[in-house]
Amino acid sequence: MLIEFRIENFGLMDQISLNLESGLTAFTGETGAGKSMLVDALGVLLGGRATTDYIRHGLEKASVEGIFSNIPESTAEMLIDEGYPLDDGLLFLAREISNQGRNLCRVQGRIVPLTLYKTFCQGLVDIHGQMEHQSLLRNDSHMELLDKFGGEEHLSSVKKVKEAAQKYKSILSQERELLRSERDLEKRAELLRFQIEEIDKVDPKPGEDQELEQEKKFLQNAEKIINLAVGAYEKLYSSKNGSSSFDLLGAANKNLQELSLLDPQCQEISGQLDSIYYNLEDLINQLRNYQDQLDFEQGKLEYLEDRLFELHKLRKYGLDIESVLDSKDKMQAELDELMKIQDDKKNMLREKKDALQDYNDLAETLTLYRGMQADKIEKGLARELADLGMENARIEVIFTPVTEPALEGAEEIEFYFSANYGEPPKQLAKVASGGEMARLMLAFKSLMSKVETVDTFIFDEVDSGVGGRTIQKVAEKLSAIAQARQVICITHSALLASAAQKQYALSKMVLDGRTVTQVSLLNEEQRVKEFARMLGGEEIAINLADELRKQNKL
Repeated sequence: MLIEFRIENFGLMDQISLNLESGLTAFTGETGAGKSMLVDALGVLLGGRATTDYIRHGLEKASVEGIFSNIPESTAEMLIDEGYPLDDGLLFLAREISNQGRNLCRVQGRIVPLTLYKTFCQGLVDIHGQMEHQSLLRNDSHMELLDKFGGEEHLSSVKKVKEAAQKYKSILSQERELLRSERDLEKRAELLRFQIEEIDKVDPKPGEDQELEQEKKFLQNAEKIINLAVGAYEKLYSSKNGSSSFDLLGAANKNLQELSLLDPQCQEISGQLDSIYYNLEDLINQLRNYQDQLDFEQGKLEYLEDRLFELHKLRKYGLDIESVLDSKDKMQAELDELMKIQDDKKNMLREKKDALQDYNDLAETLTLYRGMQADKIEKGLARELADLGMENARIEVIFTPVTEPALEGAEEIEFYFSANYGEPPKQLAKVASGGEMARLMLAFKSLMSKVETVDTFIFDEVDSGVGGRTIQKVAEKLSAIAQARQVICITHSALLASAAQKQYALSKMVLDGRTVTQVSLLNEEQRVKEFARMLGGEEIAINLADELRKQNKL
């Protein structure tokens, strides 16, 4: 409930401070006195659009502040979660509009972002302006009204249906994307298979290219290798041109052995040469074995060159065999992933089927809930409209099934209206007059007040388009709502204003060369004079106003 409202430099309002209470409070005044500006200020306080046009001419900034009590439990918990707990059960909101374009929002005296500020404002006040009843002409508002009437449990079912529909639509989107890319994916998989097969066909081994290059080099030098090996062997052992090195060394070794017998000083030299002799013999044996092992198979060089050519063709996958094999592993991993997509497609079909079934089950339950709420609304509005002088009026809630899963559920909802007995209900836009729409919205507000947690209702000229005895019905309806809620009514109707427990008058006057709007709390005598002004201002109007106040005074 809004218990205090302060305005500073907002439009023609310099400084206004209002202390408000529960029950019905009326705001009256001449046309142009600032009643609409008061509603604008309330809208800004509650997170509405704030522009520099609201700042009083010649000043730097404007501000609005409000103190609320009886905060809804959900809002109070949200404030605690965000670190802005209530202060003695009170919520302090403030907004400041600056000419420099920097608009500040404060909650409990601390600056917060506008998005968070708006979240805290939700559910505090319900403002019904002159044009709000036009929203009933929009079919998309009818479902929202019905769902809102169902309360928290019903709204929870609405949320579940929305989430189920979103899940189903998300799967559909993934499926469409998969189908669009499936041809490209198959082409990619085909290319990967070809590349992997090309590598597998060559079957390269790590380091193979280097080994083959060495073997190729060896074979390319085969003749020279043989000549060198044979030449070395012949010179060491079987020289054709005379004694070999082995024979000469053997003869020298024999001489030194005889010498060492004659001269012991030569024994060491003889031993060294003897060792060289036997080492040379081992070396000659190794060289012989080397020659025996030389295998220059015919066609081997051609085979090596062909093999190296095949390996060279794989260079497009890597600079060496290791890189080629690494590329193959990566291609195989990608191919495996592409194969999984086919499995994913099968899984997706199962998921889509399950998601559709979940949606249908939840949507069917929601349809049942909505049917029950529709029945309550039809009967409740019939009573409310009868209270407003429309005994023969009725609302019929029409359900139109939708063929595809939708976020809103399995049906479209539209209110049909009939104001006269015996006439079939038709679309509101086609049959309801302005006065009927105003009363219909008031009937909705009255009905919703019994289920909503909103504690403050603001009606801006709810009497617009309504006259005669119906005004008395409207006054009675607002008084009934005000029994359990705070109702603030901005009106031109003396009859409606007379039903209020408190009445404020808005007026314009010139102070220090500037026009300002003032808001004054009226006493009983002042209220009678204000009623008289609203009725025409003549002597007879004053008497009528006095009688009107006596009849409606609680």
